[in-house]
Amino acid sequence: MSQQSSILPGEAAFAEFRKQCLSTDNWLNKYDNYGMQVWVEVNPTNKGNHVPKIHKIKCKMTIKDVSAATMYDVLHDGQYRKKWDPTMLESFDIARLSDNADIGYYSWLCPKPIKSRDVVTLRSWQVNDDEYIIINFSVKHPKYPPRKDLVRAISILTGYFIKPTGPNSCTFIYLSQADPKGSLPKWVVNKASQVLAPRAMKSIHKAGQNYPEWKRQNSPDQKPWLYTEQNTLPMMDPGKLSIQRSDELENVDESFTMDVQDSEDSS
Repeated sequence: MSQQSSILPGEAAFAEFRKQCLSTDNWLNKYDNYGMQVWVEVNPTNKGNHVPKIHKIKCKMTIKDVSAATMYDVLHDGQYRKKWDPTMLESFDIARLSDNADIGYYSWLCPKPIKSRDVVTLRSWQVNDDEYIIINFSVKHPKYPPRKDLVRAISILTGYFIKPTGPNSCTFIYLSQADPKGSLPKWVVNKASQVLAPRAMKSIHKAGQNYPEWKRQNSPDQKPWLYTEQNTLPMMDPGKLSIQRSDELENVDESFTMDVQDSEDSS
């Protein structure tokens, strides 16, 4: 098996991701409101106050007014992301790896005073029987090493599973297994599942509602994720990439930082 074929996700990777999205084992519900649910994975060995290094979160949203195809377009459209993603600092595609895989850079703001993070990920997508799946994981790219002003986080496996429930409705699932590279305080982990994840889901839903109108005015025929001949990214040999291992990056200890909101409330 060549390096090229081994780094690009195959059928088994998509099937495993789909299974995790639909599984209910070892997930603890943290939020259930307004047609939206958030779970964190429960590790049976994780007792007491210890916060695990790997953070696994799953969000599910019942969308009654946007089609699965539109939500899929929203996730792919890099130009549109600048309009709706409130935590994004910078995002761009680097290269194409195949008809359904590329490599990209993304950086985002974390809740103050936690340092902002960035990732370089290989993203791959699949549309099967009306089900839409996008997955990504961290890779090393020679031209995009970790930066001094940001903490390089690791996506072990992150992605989206979208299934139509009607012509203009769908079930939308986001699942992330990540290592934020650092000892995060418990308040950050709790805030992520109970406040930040629901907020992000609401933003994505609203983005879906507004996308058709925005797209009509912004290159309506350009959808390179659907029409590969429109893709102008340079091709890159996947064999030049390797998976970014967590232990190769520096850990940052932020476990003693307080929520800025909390410290302002208590002063």
